[in-house]
Amino acid sequence: MTARATAYRVAIGGFGTIGAKVARRLDDGIPGLTLVAVSARDRAAAAERIKALKRPVPVLPLSELAAVADVVVECAPAAAFDEVAEAAIAAGRIFMPMSCAALLTRPHLEKRAAETGARIVVPTGALVGFDAVRAAAEGTIHSVTMKTEKPPKSVKGAPHLEKHGIDVSNLAEPLLVFKGSAREAAIGFPANVNVAAALSMAGIGADRTTIEIWADPAQERNKHTIKVDADSTRFTMIIEGIPSPENPATGLLTPLSVIATLRGLVSTLHVGT
Repeated sequence: MTARATAYRVAIGGFGTIGAKVARRLDDGIPGLTLVAVSARDRAAAAERIKALKRPVPVLPLSELAAVADVVVECAPAAAFDEVAEAAIAAGRIFMPMSCAALLTRPHLEKRAAETGARIVVPTGALVGFDAVRAAAEGTIHSVTMKTEKPPKSVKGAPHLEKHGIDVSNLAEPLLVFKGSAREAAIGFPANVNVAAALSMAGIGADRTTIEIWADPAQERNKHTIKVDADSTRFTMIIEGIPSPENPATGLLTPLSVIATLRGLVSTLHVGT
């Protein structure tokens, strides 16, 4: 029997709001985890910023991260997802995507991971009650619904809004901008529905998980109300994430979720399913 690895080299694809915070925490030191590389859209600027770390690491192209790391964390712009995902999975690495909504429109990645021995690990710290959803899915879940209420600036520019000519500027009251399946939401709001995507993967799938997205000028936080009805349980969860000042589409809890998931890879005691 092969012993479980107790140390991992970590590379981060994206050095923005999420990636920089994760990099700094790894640089501060987490036993069993070593930051070995990052990537960024502006590699020259990232090379300057990386000098602030105690142990600066190389800034590499996204496609080269998998060659130097055991774990590749994706927190890059949506347009760069395929480049980092394909390389990490082809190399048989642990791939940790923050843009997990992208997985709903790329089912081939899971099949490819099964062929190469890669693992796709989705951080779920931003989803309260995730363990309960996964446990309920071992039985029968009848329905999973989610209502997301966001400040208008958080959804501004989403493909669904552009396609349908929906203007969320200067709203005086909440506006329902989308209602449909989690899979449809992933296409229309690729940067806004990662919680819904993770919820659907843990529960009854992207086509049966339904979601409403509201742009609400009174909201200062990203609020998610989730209702699960199963044969074993029934519960309602309310999550109010604080948006990041640097990027309103990202919650402050998101990088902490990545760090917790990375720590779970090497922890002797693992709490949660």
